[in-house]
Amino acid sequence: MDLSSKRVAIIATSGFEKSELESPKEHLEKLGAVVEILSTSKDPIKSWDDGNWSTEFKVDDLVSEAKTLYDAVVLPGGVINPDQIRNNKDVQEFLRKHHQAKKPIAAICHGPWSLINADLVKGVKLTSYESLQKDLENAGAHWTDEEVVSDKGIITSRLPKDLPVFNSTLTAALQA
Repeated sequence: MDLSSKRVAIIATSGFEKSELESPKEHLEKLGAVVEILSTSKDPIKSWDDGNWSTEFKVDDLVSEAKTLYDAVVLPGGVINPDQIRNNKDVQEFLRKHHQAKKPIAAICHGPWSLINADLVKGVKLTSYESLQKDLENAGAHWTDEEVVSDKGIITSRLPKDLPVFNSTLTAALQA
């Protein structure tokens, strides 16, 4: 598999689940993709791992300054990160623009919160961390408890243990 012609954006801010950013990033980069971390601030972002603050990651660009479309977008979870970005208008517009252009959006754990606020879940079958089920159903999504769901250009998974199938499903979407 060669993804050397692909560019992927990961949108995060401090408080993301470390494995949910690191695993897709490393997986895609091993296949040749260029992966950029976008955030709402240029400051480095700090991960959350096993209930504690962990590794810092460099931010490549602001969501508000990203001028071109990426081939895919990844939304890692954790609780703090998605709660901070879901009300950000630049993030919402970025997600809507990519969805309208039929670019895959992949969200794991609490990542789908941002999809709700961007009005992208109505009528979509998806999964998430179980505590988001009612939020997603109330927004019109069809929630299911599966390790990965791909529907209408949106790929979702529940937990870090789902990362292998999440990564392979994202890879397949990038090759389509």
